[in-house]
Amino acid sequence: MSKFDAIRPFYDAEVNDAILSSINHPMMKALMNFSYPDVDDEVWKEQLKKTHSIRDFQCNFIYKSVQKVLEKSSDGLTTSGFEKLEKNTSYLFISNHRDILLDTTLLNMCLFENGLIMTASAIGDNLVKKSFIKVLAKLNRNFLVQRGLTPREMLQSSKLLSEYIGQLLMHENRSVWIAQREGRTKDGNDATNPGVLKMLGMGSDEENLMDYFKKIKIVPVSISYEYDPTDALKMPQLLAEANQETYIKEKNEDFVNLMSGVMGQKKRIHIHVGDFLDEKIDGIKAEFDNSNKQVQALAQAIDDSILSNYKLWPTNYIAYDILNNTSSHSHLYTENEKSLFERRLEMRIDRNNSVALLGFLSMYANPVVNKLKYENAV
Repeated sequence: MSKFDAIRPFYDAEVNDAILSSINHPMMKALMNFSYPDVDDEVWKEQLKKTHSIRDFQCNFIYKSVQKVLEKSSDGLTTSGFEKLEKNTSYLFISNHRDILLDTTLLNMCLFENGLIMTASAIGDNLVKKSFIKVLAKLNRNFLVQRGLTPREMLQSSKLLSEYIGQLLMHENRSVWIAQREGRTKDGNDATNPGVLKMLGMGSDEENLMDYFKKIKIVPVSISYEYDPTDALKMPQLLAEANQETYIKEKNEDFVNLMSGVMGQKKRIHIHVGDFLDEKIDGIKAEFDNSNKQVQALAQAIDDSILSNYKLWPTNYIAYDILNNTSSHSHLYTENEKSLFERRLEMRIDRNNSVALLGFLSMYANPVVNKLKYENAV
């Protein structure tokens, strides 16, 4: 028994048994028929039966699934910054979070195509309540972040999680992906929660926390989707928050969001890998003695990278202009793109509901607001 058994993905020695236990599950059939529409079931079943490692499962099956998702629900993926990463080197990728599955799956697709180490990726245990989804997550090298805990349990869970992440990065040469905050960004404002960094710091073996953060090689990642396939699904929570009400999720809400994110139309997608934060971390260490202030400054440095490198799309500029009753960005989109966005707006929310309208437009407009802060500061 390992102390990490409750949260870790499968070991390679467990992969084949996990596949065999799920090979006849209707969701496995749906996944494989989607990925290999012209292949008989017996063919992919035989291939799955010969799979004995996570890497084989990811490269031979999930990679094809992701290519199909991009083909059917996007206008393509572009990237920048991957040339800065070194082969055979593990990194801690801290990313903004827009989609439950695709943020990390698309990053891994790019890492694979660039011959770089793929990640073990954090996923909330609330997202893997269905047994097949949990098996699939563990086959795809996801480790579990436990949710809904008491403060005492949360402390123990955070300590375990930080130790596991440290183990992966420093002893197994395995890169790690973690979102900059718990849960996806609902309002378009990407911001790093210092609590995530404090959790990571609990695994430190250094006297000064900044030395540990330098050692685990933090790399900020910005991911942006031209259309958010779950934009309308985020509205009930935004409306509840606007009315200062406690939002309670529907029973299958996480699963609906997960599937909608994968299959819904996204148009164009861009992933940018930011610069290493070594110099920033050295500067933070020199400027602040207090570890809380160091963590706050590091969170800000991660935000600076994610927001300034965030790829803006016509949808962002259109929403900003509608919201601010201006045409200041009209040179960055066409009339056709604007009419398509307005039609999506009409179909997805009640335009007479001012709170819903503000929430929907802000979701797309806030990345423009955030990026303008950096461009105006130059």
